[in-house]
Amino acid sequence: MVEKKILARIDGPVVLIGFGSIGRGVLPLLERHIDFDPKRLVVIDPSDADRHLLDERGITFIQSAVTRDNYRELLTPLLTAGGGQGFCINLSVDTSSHDIMDLARSLGALYIDTVAEPWLGFYFDQSKGPGDRSNYALREVVLDLRRRSPGGPTAVSCCGANPGMVSWFVKQALLNLQKDIGLDGAEPTTKADWAALAQRLGVKGIHIAERDTQRANTPKKRGMFVNTWSVEGFISEGLQPAELGWGTHENWMPENGRTHSTGCQAAIYLMQPGANTRVRTWAPTPGPQYGFLVTHNEAISIADYLTVHDGSGKAIYRPTCHYAYHPCDDAVLSLHEMFGQAGQRQPEWKIFDENEIVDGIDELGVLLYGHGKNAYWYGSRLSVEETRKLAPYQNATGMQVTSAVLAGMVWALENPKAGIVEADDMDFRRCLEVQTPYLGSIEGHYTDWTPLEGRPGLFPEDIDTADPWQFKNILVR
Repeated sequence: MVEKKILARIDGPVVLIGFGSIGRGVLPLLERHIDFDPKRLVVIDPSDADRHLLDERGITFIQSAVTRDNYRELLTPLLTAGGGQGFCINLSVDTSSHDIMDLARSLGALYIDTVAEPWLGFYFDQSKGPGDRSNYALREVVLDLRRRSPGGPTAVSCCGANPGMVSWFVKQALLNLQKDIGLDGAEPTTKADWAALAQRLGVKGIHIAERDTQRANTPKKRGMFVNTWSVEGFISEGLQPAELGWGTHENWMPENGRTHSTGCQAAIYLMQPGANTRVRTWAPTPGPQYGFLVTHNEAISIADYLTVHDGSGKAIYRPTCHYAYHPCDDAVLSLHEMFGQAGQRQPEWKIFDENEIVDGIDELGVLLYGHGKNAYWYGSRLSVEETRKLAPYQNATGMQVTSAVLAGMVWALENPKAGIVEADDMDFRRCLEVQTPYLGSIEGHYTDWTPLEGRPGLFPEDIDTADPWQFKNILVR
């Protein structure tokens, strides 16, 4: 277990929205590292399944959904009660990050979430086109709020494992590459500096390359969707269009690829669901593997952050960036079953907790590719056995998320007037300093693998042999 060490203090009320797998896991980390008054903590969730954890601590629980109709009346008195600066921790599905963030800041409170979440109904709104249901669209709404309301109380947008922690890994991986390649230059201090470093290193792309090998003591049942983290969250994002930051080196786009007419222009999307889109990638434990190109905010924010523009504003360098996710085997089977039923979710669902999982790890890192040393994976390898020793109420997947929430909260409390920020904007060293004790082994691995390895095989393929790192070679078609 990580020793109790107070890292920051909250002198006002604390409102935790959502007490699912991540909310439960965050609670002991707050108790261990944040000085706050438990009597001023309020937890809100429509389910009271884990209320006993709060009752035994004397923490107030409100059994309610936070909705478009009630969020102002529900949250305003809670975030202003008793004086001091409040802190809103939004860890729920179907709760608008934009609206709750805006309200919290208007009340002088700090704010954090792990995803740019919309109100209930957004993900499955058939009146919206795929582009309007994208993470690109959700992110642009938050960025528009930042432009219209600069400065003020800190609101940390999208700060979990990914999005969140992986943006900090990218910066450390770039510095490691700089050292190993022998490229001179000072450590970057601005967005433009980081983008210039990635360009000088020749990084063509970045996979958020993850492999979850955790398995439970009972296998998945037919008609049940199982996962090691939020089933509702995974299905929602999995049915959004596949999205990726689009690199300037790419010379081919899928026929069903689409661009956006407004916004930062750093990403494209495909006219197909991300959780039914496969890509070739690499991680240390499996080596080469298939991953799902599930949409995530970091695919867009990292690509946007590392873009170099010329004097006219044209993008002259940008890495391709996307998630390449292999969830636990039972979740893969769950997706296979769900898409076999035209994307209709199974009637039952379950999140494996730390007591049901018999073994396995969550290996989550960033694969920087196309540079002089080919490809470099840098990230966290955390086992469920080690997780049990570190903190209660979570598995390895959850631990990587909850510890990032802790890091983001500490940073926000140390920088309370930073305005609306993404993980890419934060001090990566400070955030990783807070989070590292909960990440197991943090490792870097070089590999000679490319997505052309062993291809073509028994059948002819349309591949680009001139550049192994074209998306054409990564996408499974």
